[in-house]
Amino acid sequence: MSEPFIRYGPPRRVEGGLKARSARGAIGESWWSRRFLAVLESLALGSRLSRGRSYARRGQVIALTVAPGAVTATVQGSRVDPYAVSIGLGVIPAGTWDAIERALAGQAIFSARLLAGEMPHEIEDVFAAAGAPLFPTNARQLRMRCSCPDWQVPCKHLAATFYLLAEAFDDDPFEILHWRGKERESLLAALRKLRNGDARPVRSRRARRKPVEAGPVVVGGTAVAVADVGSPDLADTVDRFWVSPVPLPARPPTVDTEPDLVLRQLPTPPETLGAAALVEQLRPMYAAFAES
Repeated sequence: MSEPFIRYGPPRRVEGGLKARSARGAIGESWWSRRFLAVLESLALGSRLSRGRSYARRGQVIALTVAPGAVTATVQGSRVDPYAVSIGLGVIPAGTWDAIERALAGQAIFSARLLAGEMPHEIEDVFAAAGAPLFPTNARQLRMRCSCPDWQVPCKHLAATFYLLAEAFDDDPFEILHWRGKERESLLAALRKLRNGDARPVRSRRARRKPVEAGPVVVGGTAVAVADVGSPDLADTVDRFWVSPVPLPARPPTVDTEPDLVLRQLPTPPETLGAAALVEQLRPMYAAFAES
């Protein structure tokens, strides 16, 4: 059984297209890009996934733009005119962002890692607690469009966009937050403001806090930044020395998918193995494994 899509031959060659850095194997280096690609892989239909990777590695994606609520791309296929691709995801409301910012500012480790350009893994729990998961958990949360004649979603042009987007998230994790409606500078400014606002009353209430003796001033270094930071007495903190600074998740987040995902990702077996009939025979077995 072959896939119901229209064949137009090989794609037209693109000069200066965006190419995936990964030449083979999996695409996506960080936990956040792999977490995002898990959604795509849960939607995989036949060989569209491998063709999408091939498009991403050949440089068929001409342009890719991330904006609040929508990722748009231009992908060159076999026709003369490239295809317009879009992947939409709802923007988090402003009030929910306020709650998320307060939760992030309440944990120093979140602010420190975000200010350093990193995405702490526990940040997913903060978004989930605010009722706005950071990543989509199923296809229904995404609005995927492509101007190509292939009626199946995702097509290879959408898959290629997903892979290039994952590498963009590797390069700059703040692009994920930008997609959800919050720019880097706006978020960091809010975290700095909330952290500074929380710090002043804490120092005035705690009489036992002692100021750190200022060392030599280093322009552009950390000495200036920490010169006025209070240091709690050892007796006040020794009982929490081995406690995690943030709550640990009970288990990693999962993506809703069907038990026959592997069957849908692999190409149809050759006739010597039974072709599509073999797939249909294996499908109930996968369902039985999932139930047990």
